[in-house]
Amino acid sequence: MINENTLHETITARYEGEISVDCVLSCGSPLEQLNIKPGEVILDLGCGKGEETIEAAKLTGPEGMAIGLDLTEAMIMQAIANATNENLKNTVFTQGDIENLPFKGNIFDGVTSNCVINHAQDKNKVYSEIYRVLKFGGRFVVSDAVTKYPLPAEIKNDIEAWAQCFGGAITEEDYLEGILKAGFGKIEILNRREYKKNGYDFISLTIKAVK
Repeated sequence: MINENTLHETITARYEGEISVDCVLSCGSPLEQLNIKPGEVILDLGCGKGEETIEAAKLTGPEGMAIGLDLTEAMIMQAIANATNENLKNTVFTQGDIENLPFKGNIFDGVTSNCVINHAQDKNKVYSEIYRVLKFGGRFVVSDAVTKYPLPAEIKNDIEAWAQCFGGAITEEDYLEGILKAGFGKIEILNRREYKKNGYDFISLTIKAVK
């Protein structure tokens, strides 16, 4: 087991180095398929510089709200600046850990995340937390990277590989099983793409489930 504090430091260092990079770190486009309605309260896990949180806030309208959570303080500060530039009043950005969400239960209509949950060591805990904070009838749409076969120990124990959205990936079967264990019913696979990453068989998934 990789030390959690060291892992967080390594992930933070990676994303702090990408603050000035003009790109969206992504393995899918979950926001569009979340079908956000005016007045809803939306949570964006691993919000980065806030692009998708800001888009969610626009879709909810002034009567709704979008909250972005990220591990990296520098990303949060940039996200706040970006929302300010858009003159948005219905966005909030919070620094925090996706395995221990700093929110009360049953408050969000929708949760989204784009290629972030693979960083978490306890993905089952992440989905338990998503289930906890969603309202009954609320849904999540998440894009993430999984593997076709289990990664070897030398990759799973490489902390830099975890920070690069690689070493922490688990098999598609284990990933989906964790969602069901959290309490969600049927999982809908909205998009599935197989590809090679560093010579290993990876899968980009966009999935949806309802509480």
